[in-house]
Amino acid sequence: MQDYVAPLRLRLDGAALVANWRWLEGMSGGAACGAAVKADGYGLGATEVMRRLVKAGCRDFFVSNWGEAAVLEPLLEEGVSLSVLHGVRAEDMRQALASKTRPVLCTPLQVARWREAGGGPCDVMVDTGMNRLGLDWRGDVAAMVAGLTVETLMSHLASADEESGLTGVQRDRFAAVRAAVPARRYSLANSAGICLGEGYRHDLTRPGLALYGGVPRGEAEGHIRAVVQPQAQILQRRRLMAGDSIGYNATFTAARDHAVAILNLGYADGYLRGFSGKGAAIVEGARLPVLGRVSMDLVAVDVGARPDLAEGDWVDIAYDLREAAAASGLSQYELLTGLGARYDRVWV
Repeated sequence: MQDYVAPLRLRLDGAALVANWRWLEGMSGGAACGAAVKADGYGLGATEVMRRLVKAGCRDFFVSNWGEAAVLEPLLEEGVSLSVLHGVRAEDMRQALASKTRPVLCTPLQVARWREAGGGPCDVMVDTGMNRLGLDWRGDVAAMVAGLTVETLMSHLASADEESGLTGVQRDRFAAVRAAVPARRYSLANSAGICLGEGYRHDLTRPGLALYGGVPRGEAEGHIRAVVQPQAQILQRRRLMAGDSIGYNATFTAARDHAVAILNLGYADGYLRGFSGKGAAIVEGARLPVLGRVSMDLVAVDVGARPDLAEGDWVDIAYDLREAAAASGLSQYELLTGLGARYDRVWV
């Protein structure tokens, strides 16, 4: 049977992905540059992302849970590591103890669980002000992890993508913990943290967003290349007469006669209602505005200026991450990780 071809796809630029990692590697100075591939590689497909980055020279990868780790562990080769950022629950222990993947121990209970089981090398997360996961920096972290073989001691920056006094506070807190807690390596900087310079780099950086085309801070502008281009197929071309409305709740009414195209795209695919009346399709540089409400599976765009477009044709969806975030009210992270399973993912 012929393989199904979806009416929407993501055009994924492998060369741009690698170029982004190489720029981040350069900005990391003497620190190794890893890669966060959680959330299925931020929606792109973690297996294909990891395969390309391993080939480019990346050696340190991070996922959120052990289900994600199981998918990627077959890609591990000599010198390549994989770490689970959410640590190890009781339910994970059998897999974790048999795995080549390391847990990032985040709580005193996780530390005790790993120690009592005789677990091997591990990573440890210290909370320095984000107040999510991690051992409290104010406690005796050295005593808590005594006897463990700590591969990487890490923390996570809460506000490095904006000008915030908390970022410097976290830097200083982590430096104090580093001085007291022995580990083979130390890691603090995410994508935005890499842009902040030497005081944040330590031994290992852990970019995520910028790998996939997101711009975390102004310093990265002009250096980070777009990786993801959503494309949708025209299901129908139709004509609106002056006075006709379109879509749910009739939020758009035509002031003139003109053509519209109905695209196979909607909020079930991560193209959320924030794009209603704000988003656009792109054909040969021309913007075709979204008309009315985005619905679950469909969106309408104005094609009055493009009489050549017909049923079955493909259009690009305007998806510059910074511009799309401003238009939709979504973060760049949401724009990437919300891209659904109904897209064909086509690497070029």
